[in-house]
Amino acid sequence: MSLMAIPALTTLKRFAHRQTLTLTHYGRKTGKPYNVTIWFIVNDDRVFLATANRNRQWVRNVQKTPRVKLTIANETFDANARFITDRAEHERVLTLVRQKYWMFLPVMISGRILMSLRLIPDNTGSFEVSFPK
Repeated sequence: MSLMAIPALTTLKRFAHRQTLTLTHYGRKTGKPYNVTIWFIVNDDRVFLATANRNRQWVRNVQKTPRVKLTIANETFDANARFITDRAEHERVLTLVRQKYWMFLPVMISGRILMSLRLIPDNTGSFEVSFPK
């Protein structure tokens, strides 16, 4: 782990109980920065972002340009986000999401049921965030 990653992880761990952080991502065509407020999970020394809809603009932008910034408590950190393609790893992230955001379980469970019945598509997605050296 790089020295730069230690302050970022330390800060994110300190604020892991918070519901959201601000993600700065960059337009696929313009490179223009955009901010979105999103859920996040800190698990041991790993940071994850998750979405119920991987077709959102921010997700598509981050897939094209993984360089991002995370802002929480007036602290901003440069980072890289790797879209998780391994289904088992993605399911582990979703389990962490359900644990942290338990108050939304009825909606999440309803969504999973509808997906399992193929009434709606599974558009969930997740990222692992790393910090540059």
